[in-house]
Amino acid sequence: MPKFKPHIRVKNLNLFYEGHHALKDITVDIPEKEITAIIGPSGCGKTTLLKSLNRLIDLVDGIEISGEVIVDGEDIYSTKVDVTYIRKKIGMLGQKPYPLPMSIYDNVAYGPRIHGMRKKKELDGIVEHYLEVAGLWDEVKDRLKSPASMLSAGQQQRLCLARSLAVEPEIILGDEPTSALDPISSKRIEEVFIALKKDYTIVIVTHILRQAVRLADYVIFLYMGDVIEQGPAKEIFENPKEERTKAYIGGEIS
Repeated sequence: MPKFKPHIRVKNLNLFYEGHHALKDITVDIPEKEITAIIGPSGCGKTTLLKSLNRLIDLVDGIEISGEVIVDGEDIYSTKVDVTYIRKKIGMLGQKPYPLPMSIYDNVAYGPRIHGMRKKKELDGIVEHYLEVAGLWDEVKDRLKSPASMLSAGQQQRLCLARSLAVEPEIILGDEPTSALDPISSKRIEEVFIALKKDYTIVIVTHILRQAVRLADYVIFLYMGDVIEQGPAKEIFENPKEERTKAYIGGEIS
């Protein structure tokens, strides 16, 4: 188990989708203010586990889920929990950027406005701050009223990150967040994640082992819905204990 302080604790999580046992008795601790990479072959449950961490999995029909996902001591699957609050606390960055059909400025201001902020000066400060944090401000500061759709894919993904950060989450989830990007844009997103981990807990799904090696402090290896191995990234990549982990890292299974 991790030496880090856990921010998310998953206990005995089971998930069935139309009778298929997609996640099997998952128990993992995800460390606070570190980057955790969930790795494993395609179809092994990586994205399903990730979406279970902020209850986006609830949006899928035919799901049966049991177990606990404890964030800051609270089980997010409790009937007493406000799902909207959970999704504010735990932001999500998808595989492809999906900017809202509005201006660059309004994309970032959207969340704060929903939560009641109306003062233009405060919104201006929020927009500038989070575009800076996402590494985008210098590229867009002179065209904030332009449609977000005019940005490149890499810029759109950083805009989506800024939009997620503007509602002040504690945790950022990334579902293969660079898979649709060119190498330069991917590198920028990686650099932003590394800078962000001093303030945020970050969990990413990646099918690119080199990316996991570059970014991860902690690794969870999933195979066919089971956690095969978890631990500090250095230990997993340099001295895996399980044969299936060794085979995956060595390229024998993919």
